[in-house]
Amino acid sequence: KSFLNHTAYLSCYFTNSQKTDIKDLRVFWQKGAVEVVHEVYYGQEKHENLSPKYINRTKMDMDKWTLQLLNAGIVDEGQYECIIQHRDKGSPKVIHTSECLLHIIANYSQPEIAQLHTGELKPNEYLNLSCSSSGGYPEPRQMIWLISHENTTNRFIRRMDVSQDAVTKLYNVTSNLNITVPTNTLTNISCLLHLGEQLGSLVSVPLGI
Repeated sequence: KSFLNHTAYLSCYFTNSQKTDIKDLRVFWQKGAVEVVHEVYYGQEKHENLSPKYINRTKMDMDKWTLQLLNAGIVDEGQYECIIQHRDKGSPKVIHTSECLLHIIANYSQPEIAQLHTGELKPNEYLNLSCSSSGGYPEPRQMIWLISHENTTNRFIRRMDVSQDAVTKLYNVTSNLNITVPTNTLTNISCLLHLGEQLGSLVSVPLGI
């Protein structure tokens, strides 16, 4: 995983247990079947075969056998393969291959609750709320409304409207909630954006009614 516009680190997982000299190895990275991302040709970096979008965006750490992909974007997501060939009696032979799957993460803004009407709130009238968060990636799982009064908290899941920017590929999400105005008790309403298993959640500042 790598954050948007940061450096992604892709490992070859190569131990070089034979201590082979770099000058006898050809190391190249490719994405999919056709795009060459980086090539080290018997000790020298070689640029002729690179896909144009990777030129001047990669560095290879030959001590750690790790490729640095600079300024990683959403279009860089996908499967990468590291292939190492050894020059043996003149003809190169593949001695190692490994694959690496790159996921890009962009932080969503803190969810914000807005009231969709003006004027004084009267008991038992309907309260229209929206919650929104923007500029994130990948697409989140769901938006959950939390309504707390006294010692109980109720969870409500409403439809989450998702839009994706055609250029940046980042997502904006919104959810609406329609409830009756609570009477005689202080109520706190929060909105929770669930991003996914390993990415956690973001919660809004509570709205007190």
